[in-house]
Amino acid sequence: MRHRPRSPVLIFILALLAAPLAGAAAGRVDAPGADDASRRAIDRIFDDAMARYRLPGLAIGVVEDGVVTYQRTAGELVAGEGAAITPDSVFKIASNTKSMTTALLARLVDAGKLRWDDPVTRYLPDFRMHEDWVTREMQVRDLLIHNSGLRAGAGDLMLWPEPNTFTRADILRGLRYLKPVHSFRSRYDYDNLLYIIAGEVAAAAGGAPYETLLRREVFEPLGLSRCRIGDWSRDAVGDVAQPHVRRDGGNVAVRRDGAQIAATTMDPAGGVRCSLRDMTAWIGAWLDPERAGADGKPWLSPRQREELWRPQMAMTVSKRQREWSRTHFAAYGYGWRLSDTDGRLKVSHTGTLMGMYSLVTLLPERRSGFVVLINGEAGQARSVLDQVLSERIGAPATTRTVAYYADALEREAAAPAAKRAPDTSKRTAIRPSTLSGRLGVYRDPWFGEASVCARGDGVEFVARKSPLLAGKIMSVGERLLLDWSADEVDAEAWLDFATAADGAVSLTLAKVDPDADFSYDYEDLAFARIGDCP
Repeated sequence: MRHRPRSPVLIFILALLAAPLAGAAAGRVDAPGADDASRRAIDRIFDDAMARYRLPGLAIGVVEDGVVTYQRTAGELVAGEGAAITPDSVFKIASNTKSMTTALLARLVDAGKLRWDDPVTRYLPDFRMHEDWVTREMQVRDLLIHNSGLRAGAGDLMLWPEPNTFTRADILRGLRYLKPVHSFRSRYDYDNLLYIIAGEVAAAAGGAPYETLLRREVFEPLGLSRCRIGDWSRDAVGDVAQPHVRRDGGNVAVRRDGAQIAATTMDPAGGVRCSLRDMTAWIGAWLDPERAGADGKPWLSPRQREELWRPQMAMTVSKRQREWSRTHFAAYGYGWRLSDTDGRLKVSHTGTLMGMYSLVTLLPERRSGFVVLINGEAGQARSVLDQVLSERIGAPATTRTVAYYADALEREAAAPAAKRAPDTSKRTAIRPSTLSGRLGVYRDPWFGEASVCARGDGVEFVARKSPLLAGKIMSVGERLLLDWSADEVDAEAWLDFATAADGAVSLTLAKVDPDADFSYDYEDLAFARIGDCP
């Protein structure tokens, strides 16, 4: 196995992290050594964020100098139904799952079952990228660091919106049809599909399904007793937070769980759910390099801890990072984002699924960190909490408040150049005659079939494997727009038809709002008409 030289910065940080972490008491923590003034300051941050953003529920846990000093929850599992969020309430942590997937892989490396520089095809012989040379060169490590050359979010329509019927086998087969927009390993563009492949690599190397391995190698050794992955019973587990969106000035639950929660295709990229108490224990395990598992053995070797936090792929430092945190560098490790904030290393990640937001931030040189879980629309709230809590822990003399950063984000959003979405309010449903010769069944090589067929006096687009991707085709000026029927699909699409010289009809899609979530990967779709409407 080839090893890169060790980073002096990370060696120094690992040397600093020495003493074991104190355990968290039940509910609101008043841990020995916790400072009352500090606790009151975080209370103000908590209350201000809850009020400013009218959140349905919020949970925050803080570790300072290796000690759990703060755990607090507020709000409801489902807005208006009265069941309070507790430290044991289970939230979707979304892409914070990625650091758990990479920890699982690191455990397999420690066990000698896997190497970071192994070719992916050693474990998955059917794995193919669009270009043969990339298939040959793709290593396990490349699955984790967003350097594939694919567009950000490429193929995510096979994962979201849920529910859908795409399988991991569909993703393995579909990858070869996703065309790169950049050269392999040339730049950072966030992806989810390759984390699904990483989960399959773990399964092949570990000899068990991904979900089984994650429980065995991560949840159980660290005592994360409320964390869930795969199939489980909502009522048997209990205390499960539901996602919410803002509608008509209030919080409305969406995509509510049924009695039985099924394993999903996207589990290795974003399928874990955990409680605040578990997530506080999770950050504690990273701030304590000597942490032993439940069996008394080291949970992860120093070598693998260092590898997971080694900068792998350079990221762009945003204007906001430079101004707010005086950040000089940003990079992606294995399932973690790495940067400097006020001169110190910051290790973090976010998680976003519709109506659920999570945040994990570690400041290793202070042996401190925090976790934020929210069951509502909270992109700005999460950004503000990350900044204010990072300053509270890393630069306590700073006096900037939730209001200061919330106001700054509102000014940013209100700037003339901030919103690039066109006005599509004047829209009319088209008649079937408008698309004469273009109605029919279409097929994309990775996404599968979709129909563009008459329904009553209008025309509807319906994706066969993703039932929420169905809606009416509308006219907006000279363009055609897809008006999705499901409220959960919040990024509309332009439709463009083309007819070749031989009469073949094709269909492409593009986001109406260029700044919409990149997981609405319309731009990688290339439909060809294959038949008439049923």
